Amino acid sequence: MATWAAGERELGQSMLKSILVSAAFGVAVVVACATPVFGQTPKVEASVFGGWVFSDGVSGQNVLAGDGKLYNRVDPKDSGSFGFSISGYGSHDVEYGFMYGRQFSRLVISGQDERDLGSLATMNYHGYVSVVFGDSHAKVRPFALGGAGVTHFGEVTTTTVAGVTRVIGGQTQFSTKWGAGVKIFPSPRVGLRVAFSWVPTYIKSDPGGWWCDPYWGCYSVGSSQYSNQFEFSGGVTFRLGGGK
Repeated sequence: MATWAAGERELGQSMLKSILVSAAFGVAVVVACATPVFGQTPKVEASVFGGWVFSDGVSGQNVLAGDGKLYNRVDPKDSGSFGFSISGYGSHDVEYGFMYGRQFSRLVISGQDERDLGSLATMNYHGYVSVVFGDSHAKVRPFALGGAGVTHFGEVTTTTVAGVTRVIGGQTQFSTKWGAGVKIFPSPRVGLRVAFSWVPTYIKSDPGGWWCDPYWGCYSVGSSQYSNQFEFSGGVTFRLGGGK
């Protein structure tokens, strides 16, 4: 819980920079890996999608709040989402792209009680590589993808039990993205996209004890905690440029 609590740790304050860096990474991957092929037969896909995200947060030490109760966990609520992606094919079955996703959630702390702190926007920016199965002209093409980038947890405006309005600053953390799904093309240019994805975002490490080795000696090890997003989504995919 200390990760999101104001003053517990320094929070990221450069969202725009993170967006630009992540977007540049995704575009660079597409250009570097797919440009030679584009020169022969342009192959680009753009998708828009929406869905539902099951989210969890992290736990921490007990903190006595102003209402006299102990809280030791913070979580985003499960909620709706939307996103888009753009990609290029390096071959008929390897796709390189950039994906953006946004979850409309709320931040909740829990322990002896549960309290809704306010609206929380969670945004993901990932460059990715996808393997697409089946013939390039097939109407049904399953795919699996993996990627890396950042997740930004937006600031939360909340009201204390004393009626004072406070802002919990946002933060940006490294995250990865893993997913699988299927694209269905009833026509050569427009298709449907159904997918499941998992985004684990590193939040913090708790002391995990000691590890000892006869050569290296003993040292402290930590137990990492991640905030997870499990998304089920559906949308539309458009084939641009040269056909597959």
